[in-house]
Amino acid sequence: MTPPKLAYLTGEYPRASDTFIQREVAALRALGHEVLTCSIRTTGHEHLVGPEQRQEHAGTFKVLDACKSPLRLMRAHLRWMKHPVRYMQALALAWRTAPKGVRGRVYNLIYFAEAAVLAAHLADEGVDHLHNHIAKASCTVAMLASALSGIPYSFTIHGPDIFFEPHHWRIDEKAARAAFVACISEYCRAQLMCFADQAHWDRFHIVHCGVDVSRYAMSRHNGANLLFVGRLAAVKGVPVLFDALRRIDIAGTRLTMIGDGPERSDLERRAQGLPIEFVGYKSQSDVARALADTDVFVLPSFAEGVPVVLMEAMAARVPVVATQIAGIPELVEHGVSGFLVPPGDAIALQSAIQTLLNDPDRRRSMGEKGRNRVESAFEIRAEAAWLSQLFTGYNAGRPPRGKRP
Repeated sequence: MTPPKLAYLTGEYPRASDTFIQREVAALRALGHEVLTCSIRTTGHEHLVGPEQRQEHAGTFKVLDACKSPLRLMRAHLRWMKHPVRYMQALALAWRTAPKGVRGRVYNLIYFAEAAVLAAHLADEGVDHLHNHIAKASCTVAMLASALSGIPYSFTIHGPDIFFEPHHWRIDEKAARAAFVACISEYCRAQLMCFADQAHWDRFHIVHCGVDVSRYAMSRHNGANLLFVGRLAAVKGVPVLFDALRRIDIAGTRLTMIGDGPERSDLERRAQGLPIEFVGYKSQSDVARALADTDVFVLPSFAEGVPVVLMEAMAARVPVVATQIAGIPELVEHGVSGFLVPPGDAIALQSAIQTLLNDPDRRRSMGEKGRNRVESAFEIRAEAAWLSQLFTGYNAGRPPRGKRP
């Protein structure tokens, strides 16, 4: 059976902070799927940190850029107006699912305009199925493009922020209309079930984000090098990490911060006098090299899905210290592959880090168990194969059963 031709859509593609989507696309292509990549906006240059991302960016269809052509925009809408019932139903859907207020209505009408252009592009390319990552505005565009074109769609829901405003983003309607929903964890699936009709629960499957474990060499485990990788935003809890670092009494301890974001300037001020280096966004290869020189990976977040950076660290056999929230305990087993601490607790964070820095043998043991955990349940080839089964099965009218294969 020929694998269905796919289109992937997200707000910005590719991005340095969302390399898991890029890996998923590559793995699906390796399985025989033709995958067109689509992005609502053009990715900022700061996110194009390696040749792989620059190549992907060059081949990605940018929806807003296409909409800047009045002729193309008009032709797309005239094309779908030839199916007046479908067109008016899609327009009514955009109006009905808009967030409250004038601004919400205006934005959804803009998304409807974008959806017509995207739908025309997908139809011209012979796409069989549209998949969206990040179930916010880009997923609204995907839902409306599907309503206009008749091309089925699905989406991957991550959290945590989508669950802060589930009614604003109408995840109930998106889930009801999707062929299926890929949930990144049991926790994520349960949160979606809070808002979606029970009739749709059997189409909520668990598809982990994954990593290519072969990219990651063993870390050294003989120093006091700490690493943080992530967006420099309030949700990551970085000030708590700084407070913990001040309490650590081990000579040579240093922290490398990979990432960027709105809080960077403030965090650099807070870090003055501490052994901390800010290095900005880095490519997947750069992160893998940094992990090879890391003794403990730390992620003190207040809210997460299942962080891919934790998977990468564990794949590199680096023990991790993270917060006991959301889907993280589905990845990290406390006391086995790392330590889980309460969010916002600098003393508990310091204690966990210092315990690992003082015990190289424990670091090695935890690192091996972490690698085994990622290989068994978070390997990108296996997760992409399961996702391919979902695309193929739903496309053929024989959907797979169960949350996981």
